[in-house]
Amino acid sequence: MIRAPVTAGHAASSRVHLVDVERHLLGVELHRVYSGREIGGAPDALPPLPRRATVLTSAPRRASPMTVLRGATLIDGTGAPPLREATIVVQDGRIEAIATGAAGPWPSHDVIDATGLTVLPGLIDCHDHLAFHGYELASRWGLSEPASTRSLRTARVIEQTLAAGYTTVRDAGGLDAGFRLAIEEGLIRGPRLLTAVAIISPVGGIGDRVSPSGLECMVPHDPALPPSVANGVDDVRRVVRTMVRAGADVIKCATTGGASSRAGHGPHDPAFGLDEMRALVGEAHAQGRKVMCHALGGPGLRLAVAAGVDSIEHGCYLDEDPELIPMMAERGIVLTPTLLVYEYHGESRAAHVRERARALREHHRESIRRALAAGVRVVAGTDAGGHGHPPNARELPLLVAAGLTPMQAIQAATGWAAEAVGLGREIGTVEKGKRADLIAVAGDPLADVAVLADARRIRLVLKDGVVCFRASSGSPS
Repeated sequence: MIRAPVTAGHAASSRVHLVDVERHLLGVELHRVYSGREIGGAPDALPPLPRRATVLTSAPRRASPMTVLRGATLIDGTGAPPLREATIVVQDGRIEAIATGAAGPWPSHDVIDATGLTVLPGLIDCHDHLAFHGYELASRWGLSEPASTRSLRTARVIEQTLAAGYTTVRDAGGLDAGFRLAIEEGLIRGPRLLTAVAIISPVGGIGDRVSPSGLECMVPHDPALPPSVANGVDDVRRVVRTMVRAGADVIKCATTGGASSRAGHGPHDPAFGLDEMRALVGEAHAQGRKVMCHALGGPGLRLAVAAGVDSIEHGCYLDEDPELIPMMAERGIVLTPTLLVYEYHGESRAAHVRERARALREHHRESIRRALAAGVRVVAGTDAGGHGHPPNARELPLLVAAGLTPMQAIQAATGWAAEAVGLGREIGTVEKGKRADLIAVAGDPLADVAVLADARRIRLVLKDGVVCFRASSGSPS
């Protein structure tokens, strides 16, 4: 190889270039070593949502002046009994009227015959990771494929999530705000997005890229996202402001380890101190952002509640501290259990992840039962991404198994969820004046809430009054 001579003035830039080359070669080697091998996570081999015959606009169009859905059974997301033979009138993207029977006629308007179907508000996932595509180390470090391929894969998942009936998703870290802008501009199809951008934690927390050896990742943060490690009160405030500058709609932080985090930083191991968390919550609220906090148990869970976060994500060991659930109820702190992710963690290839998931299972269910009984709002979130992107509504039967009624499970993904993400005045229930986010499904989710997780049963999806998905006639009834 012929190399150009390096002058003194060129030496620094050459050293930077050599470091980049070394990083690339190490990334290739890590991909070779870790491809197909999972580090601290669950199998991610689930296929994406099936591609079905659809009628999807190539880009969001304006809602029809008036669209009418008639003949459906309406579950409106408020907890009220179903309304039979409902007629729902949508005008300029909002609910204009709700009636029973064949009201009308509706000349020159779009009339959709929903006879035999159940209409609900568009579903909401309060905790997703749309840009995560595996737990293996190369994927976690962003080395498993080119960034462009990863972005297109994420766009595909976003589109499939909308087709599965989810019209709003709160992403809990990993998704940059550009995807939200792309949806708003019509470049890609997808749900209404609220993104945390990245997870804020101290050194050694779940937002810190650390390898199983305990050494820092060679690429300390995703270059598409701002650094999210913060230490000390002033640094915490700075990082919150940085996330807001990057387009964060919500602030995500972590005060404990998790089931899939590295050995030595588990569900009861704390991260952050109370002074840091109070500074984080105070700054986020001053910036008009809610705080969602990853916290499973131990002192880290207690200080998250004490600091006044808006939602506890996971909360698996709430049952161990009798004071916490009443404090959450009093302060209006929401619980997002994310039961689905622990089903996958329980089958992880990593022994410490399996053990953690199996140890917390009964505590988790008991925590949900106690929270519900105390008046704490329980909302649906999947924590999807690392284990693949199965239908988001698979969370709902797990909530029922944990003690919610089918109606409450539906509210956890509609009305209650909308309140939790700060959009209760706009979405989450089918009421006059609200945005027309609607889905029509074949089957009765009050008899079996699992029908919402069967992508073949989703017949129609409207977002802001626009029909963005319509199933083929061959779908099951």
